[in-house]
Amino acid sequence: MIEEMRLRDLGVIAQATLPLGPGFTAITGETGAGKTMVVSGLSLLLGRRADSGAVRAGAPQASVEGVWLVDDDGPVAERARDAGGDVEPAGAGRAELYVGRTITAEGRSRATVGGRSAPAGVLADIADQLVVMHGQSDQLRLRSAVAQRDALDRFGGEAVAAALAGYQEAFSAWQEIDHELTALVTERDTRAREAEELRALIAEIEEVDPQPGEDDDLTVRAERLANIEDLRVAAATAHAMLSSEDDQPDVAALTGEARRVLERAGESDPELAEFATQAADIAYRAADLAAGLSGYLADLDESGPQELAAVEQRRAQLGALIRRHGDLAAAMDLLQTGSARLVELDDDTDRIERLSAEREAAASTLDAAADVLTAARVEAAARLGAAVTEELHALAMPDARLEVTVVPTSASLHGRDEVAILLAPHPGAQLRPVARGASGGELSRVMLAIEVVIAATDPVPTFVFDEVDAGIGGAAAIEVGRRLARLAESAQVIAVTHLAQVAAFAGNHLTVVKAGDGTVTASSVRRLDGADREAEMARLLSGLADSDAALTHARELLQSARS
Repeated sequence: MIEEMRLRDLGVIAQATLPLGPGFTAITGETGAGKTMVVSGLSLLLGRRADSGAVRAGAPQASVEGVWLVDDDGPVAERARDAGGDVEPAGAGRAELYVGRTITAEGRSRATVGGRSAPAGVLADIADQLVVMHGQSDQLRLRSAVAQRDALDRFGGEAVAAALAGYQEAFSAWQEIDHELTALVTERDTRAREAEELRALIAEIEEVDPQPGEDDDLTVRAERLANIEDLRVAAATAHAMLSSEDDQPDVAALTGEARRVLERAGESDPELAEFATQAADIAYRAADLAAGLSGYLADLDESGPQELAAVEQRRAQLGALIRRHGDLAAAMDLLQTGSARLVELDDDTDRIERLSAEREAAASTLDAAADVLTAARVEAAARLGAAVTEELHALAMPDARLEVTVVPTSASLHGRDEVAILLAPHPGAQLRPVARGASGGELSRVMLAIEVVIAATDPVPTFVFDEVDAGIGGAAAIEVGRRLARLAESAQVIAVTHLAQVAAFAGNHLTVVKAGDGTVTASSVRRLDGADREAEMARLLSGLADSDAALTHARELLQSARS
């Protein structure tokens, strides 16, 4: 539950603190005093959309802070800790969670959870566990088939929740197979063209059979063959200088002679002997170089125009692949990946047959899960209709009859059921959809009756009602107050009301007080007790806070509510 809420510069409220606490809290006040801003503040704490128009005129920003009392080891505390917030132990397994929200006049919004900044979505996650809010818009929402189905599912409790979870799992499995099969059939022609094109590309690559780095090797080879005569002259000239076949001196002869001369003189000087060794090494190296050049010349002799033509032809083949695929490596990669893709594409017919069988099996599973869900809803619908009818009798609709019907419809993630709440408000009236057969006041009581009944099977820590008593009065209003008090026995109830008959049943009565200097209106909130509360009740009853008759009526009403 929410223990306390503080508002600053929100709408007409300059600054206010609302002590809330357990039980039933009624919030009253004059028209225009800012009662709606209390609900707006709660909405902000629950992560709903922020509106810069709610910032008090002239103020840079509006702020709302709240203190929630939650289970120390419950999902709310866990979510707050996950967001980096702190939760303060309050004893008896409970903890206090501080949350806040600010809105600037420029429209920027900031949320805090447990003293840490957090996305507004964290507040919304927490709200799902803490609060059910009802206002005029929620009464209108009750007219929708979705809201009526949600109400039935909440009432159905674990039986419906388990059946719905099983159905949704089966629906997701069927839907996944159906989407894959539909896409496969729809794209069959496109996939056939892809397979044909891929098969042609693979055949072209396999025919060329490129090797890693082959294009670079061929470039070097072609350059060599294109300059073969210059290479031959250079190699032959160098070979002749190193090892001449005629009587001309060459490196081998000269280094040999130098070695011999140094060896003879080295007998007298060891230093010269060392030089002789170096000369011998040069001679050996010259001989190796000459032999290498001889082999190179022999290789050149075997090369010719035919080899150059073959190299250029091969380069042209590889060049065609490079132009098509970007580079040779990409072509070779396609040969690997494309083959696997081609196997997949060629398997389309078999895959369609397999997926068709799988879809049929999944559809059977889905049908069975849908039947289980429908049966659970039908059983819950009968109980909900009877229980809400009984509540309506206590809410000054003694002859009303409410039924909840479950009829087949097309499959969706939420089942194959269309849920409708039907109401016959008067004797002899036909059952009609509540969307068309209920007035505003009747719809308010239907909504309250549903919440009272559902609270027994799906408890919620806090209920917030914004003028749930709209369109009713007299005995009906007294019964609405009585039912709110009953609901407050198991949950916190906060109700903004304009009826004394409702406010009389509250254990905690707050009023939004308006004060003005003629130009600026400012409101604050204070708790009412004793004579102050009697005066506010008299104002609600007659518009006159000091009327003796109204005060007498107010005291009687309060006494009746207490008894």
